[in-house]
Amino acid sequence: MKHGKKYVDSAKLIDKTKLYDADEALDLCVKTATAKFDETVEVHVKLGVDSRHADQQVRGAIVLPNGTGKNIRVLAICKGDNTKLAQEAGVDFVGAEEMVAKIQNEGWMDFDVLITTPDMMALVGRLGKVLGPRGLMPNPKAGTVAPDIAKAIREAKSGKIEYRLDKTNIIHCMIGKVSFGKDKLVENFDALLSAIVKAKPAAAKGQYIRSCVVSSTMGPGIALNPNKVGL
Repeated sequence: MKHGKKYVDSAKLIDKTKLYDADEALDLCVKTATAKFDETVEVHVKLGVDSRHADQQVRGAIVLPNGTGKNIRVLAICKGDNTKLAQEAGVDFVGAEEMVAKIQNEGWMDFDVLITTPDMMALVGRLGKVLGPRGLMPNPKAGTVAPDIAKAIREAKSGKIEYRLDKTNIIHCMIGKVSFGKDKLVENFDALLSAIVKAKPAAAKGQYIRSCVVSSTMGPGIALNPNKVGL
């Protein structure tokens, strides 16, 4: 793969033979982000588990201390008093059957998070084939199926992210924007990794965090020392 001059110049700042501490890695991540837009900072963590087994799943959600820097569009599917509570909490879209029909019949997907209440899951369940592949299906572990819908909406808006294993046993998450600066990114990184460590399945054997890489949207990957993250 050929890279542009900016990428090549940025890559020269990184020692590919070194495993960095989080503080130094995220400082480099900010310095090597040269795009004209505010790049997103991403974390990729490979775990020593097997996602094919139910007892080795790693999934959860956390509100990042400094948010994500992204404007999160929230859809709430609810009824009755919860509709008013959702509106007061700042939801972007709210409804029930009509919203489900809009997604099913029109392919409408102009939202980032779908939040619902437990009593509405029978209705939302009809969207499984549409939402599932996009990672948008509400789930209690992610806090997107919640009896307190106002709280769930406020958390989503303030920077709550979900972490979950993919088929290759890697968790991919954003932890903010380059404009946050190193210190805020380190705080978000530490919060995420601590949550992942606490979510370690009892069935996991051997080294839990196998590798960890951070990068900006257009920047090179920077490898961290897996023995020093999430502590």
